[in-house]
Amino acid sequence: MDYVPDTSVIVSGKFREYVAGKNDVRVILAEAMIAEIEHQANEGRSIGFTALEELKKLRELSDSGKIYIDIMGNRPMEWQIKNAHSGEIDNIIRNIALDNAATLVTGDHIQSIIASIKGINVIYIKGEEKDARDIQEFFDEYTSSVHLKAGMKPLIKTGKPGEVVLKELDYVVSNDELERIAYNIVQRGKFEDQSFIEMDMFGATVIQLKNLRIVITRPPFSDIMEITAVRPVVKTSIEDYKLDKRVMDRLQNKAYGILVAGSPGAGKSTFVTALAEYYASQNKIVKTMEKPRDLQVNDSITQYTTLEGDMEKTGDILLLVREDYTVFDEMRVTSDFKVYSDLRLAGVGMVGVVHSTRAVDAIQRFVGRIELGLIPQVVDTVLFIDGGKVSQVLTTDYQIKIPYGLNQEDLARPVIVIRDFLKNKPVSEIYTFGDQVVVIPVGDEKNGANPLFAIAAAKIREDMMKLLETDHVDVQIVSEGRVIIKVPDAKIPRLIGRKGETVTALEKSYGLKIDVDTLSDDVNVMQDALIEIKNKTIFIDVGSRNRPVKLYVDGIAMLSARSSAKGMIKLRINSDTGNTVYKYIKQGKKLQYMVMEESEPSSSHSR
Repeated sequence: MDYVPDTSVIVSGKFREYVAGKNDVRVILAEAMIAEIEHQANEGRSIGFTALEELKKLRELSDSGKIYIDIMGNRPMEWQIKNAHSGEIDNIIRNIALDNAATLVTGDHIQSIIASIKGINVIYIKGEEKDARDIQEFFDEYTSSVHLKAGMKPLIKTGKPGEVVLKELDYVVSNDELERIAYNIVQRGKFEDQSFIEMDMFGATVIQLKNLRIVITRPPFSDIMEITAVRPVVKTSIEDYKLDKRVMDRLQNKAYGILVAGSPGAGKSTFVTALAEYYASQNKIVKTMEKPRDLQVNDSITQYTTLEGDMEKTGDILLLVREDYTVFDEMRVTSDFKVYSDLRLAGVGMVGVVHSTRAVDAIQRFVGRIELGLIPQVVDTVLFIDGGKVSQVLTTDYQIKIPYGLNQEDLARPVIVIRDFLKNKPVSEIYTFGDQVVVIPVGDEKNGANPLFAIAAAKIREDMMKLLETDHVDVQIVSEGRVIIKVPDAKIPRLIGRKGETVTALEKSYGLKIDVDTLSDDVNVMQDALIEIKNKTIFIDVGSRNRPVKLYVDGIAMLSARSSAKGMIKLRINSDTGNTVYKYIKQGKKLQYMVMEESEPSSSHSR
């Protein structure tokens, strides 16, 4: 009997099982199918490696005399391989079966129907669960994730959200064992109900295996083969969180632009699943946008992923679906925030999930990505998750007011007020100050110092450096209405201007009374550090360009560095120094800097 298998039954291992117990079997392998498998393996796709293993085992059956293998057909063109998903390779395999009066064996339902229509003998083998090493063997009731790496001991995270501990198993996983586990995962992901291959890219494969999200990586993407499997530990309902009645009322009637924020492992996905199912139980149409799709929601909620690799296209489809709420899981890049904003402004209720260490940081993720005035329309409620609980609820409001820290009536402007919902008090304000967007804490003074002063002083100092063409400027805001600007004697006339015109114009612009003083050349001035953390880097603005600088923590010198051509000091958080500074920042310690004099004159000044 002659059989022609297609790729589906090779990957699943079902063809080998089918012919292993038969006698006098001739297996015709299409060159096109082998080329497709080779292409997938060369691109680091787990399906390709799995299929190669099956072909090796078929060759072993042939070498033992149990079957006979013949390879037929021509190697396909590159365009045919790239269009395999459109049926090009399947068509070649069907024609080989037809030309040789052989039986086509497939696990693809569409392939079997097309073959029957063309008059080809076909056997359809439905994929079923296969007995082999199973990733689920590593999970118990409280296991949240499993981390397997070739040549290393398995690492297991276990415990409830907020109480997770890392355990190491007492044996080493070999590369062969890891390959067998990956083989089983791919087969189950391709053919098992409620399972699918989410992504299969160069060196990385993402598979949803029922309630497990599994990532398989290989060189060159990772330095060595690795499998990571994650699942939710507990299934909760909104009632389990015992939310304040005022919060529940807001979720029911007033919250349409919701952010669920928290650090990794805090329990965000568990909570957002409960919230999505709550809305569905209230006769709301709920959809999700996920990449990958790993929220464990009930069947009434449809889960969408990227359409043709683009979440913006998914958003376009959702606008046609007329859902009441969309859950956007794991918003990371700018395009995600824009899609969230577009859907919200179109009238769709949105629930977005973001990583952040503070509740207010979730709102800041939108700054610079959409117009500032639109933020309260896009985000009206933030639920911050910590240790599996809702620890803080923030709301946003748009007002025309004098910003916190200023007292001149002519400085009133649009301000986004962020409030602690349960305490009913403002915690932060967002507004523009000059050409900068300022996010300032409200009522968080230390030793009577207004937190706006450091930001305002840095802005004024930057303006003075440009105006006077010097780095030697010291700015001290001594009260809400008064600032002292110290410059070298030679620069004072230019700062004051003819008949005081310049300094008067500056006072009107800043809304502050300006006192001009002399900056002594032999005195180094300590100033509060203006810090921004972005892309795992700490940026310290010292204003002075290409100058030696000392950084102080609570008055104690910590490091010496040289500022950049833009007057910045940059510290990577993953460096020893950067990590230490980052810890001090989180602890609320006072960071200051001092611009030092050059120890030797620069050669460019010599004559």
